[in-house]
Amino acid sequence: MTGASAPRADSTDEADLAELVGRVATGDEKAYEQVFDALAGPVLGVARRILRDPGLAEDVAQEVMLDVWRTAARFRPDRGTVGTWVMTMAHHRAVDRVRSERSAADREHLAAVRDRSGGLDDVAETVETRWEWHQVRRCLHALSDVQRQSITLAYYRGLTCQEVAHAVQAPLGTVKTRLRDGLIRLRDCLGGRT
Repeated sequence: MTGASAPRADSTDEADLAELVGRVATGDEKAYEQVFDALAGPVLGVARRILRDPGLAEDVAQEVMLDVWRTAARFRPDRGTVGTWVMTMAHHRAVDRVRSERSAADREHLAAVRDRSGGLDDVAETVETRWEWHQVRRCLHALSDVQRQSITLAYYRGLTCQEVAHAVQAPLGTVKTRLRDGLIRLRDCLGGRT
């Protein structure tokens, strides 16, 4: 194991950590303090390596350590060590934060570009909206009748799945399957633009 996947504090080994996490699952705050002391540094290290922003990394580390407190009962020693479990949470949370930050930056950039383009943008947006609507209608007609009916009731009339099931006199599970399959076909037809 690497140092990132099996962190150790001065006197806390994996067997001790597993026992401590078991106690954390029962609400033992002293055990949590020991787990925190053993893992907060390595968690911060993983977050810093991925995020490269100390402030964001500290936020992620705090969130992960809070998740350890909240989800300690979910730890399964037969599936890996405490270190691996916590470092995996840290890695996933940090990657999610990178994606979130990138998405927010992209949205801000797009908004700035739209603000700068002014009146011509209104015409282009109208044309694009009409084209998109035409594409959606074309793809809706490519669906089976039952898929199109379910999607129309749910998305254009605003009915819940239960209400759609009642309206088409079909079991709820069948309606959910029709919606899922229809949406997948729409996504594929639109080239992933949903």
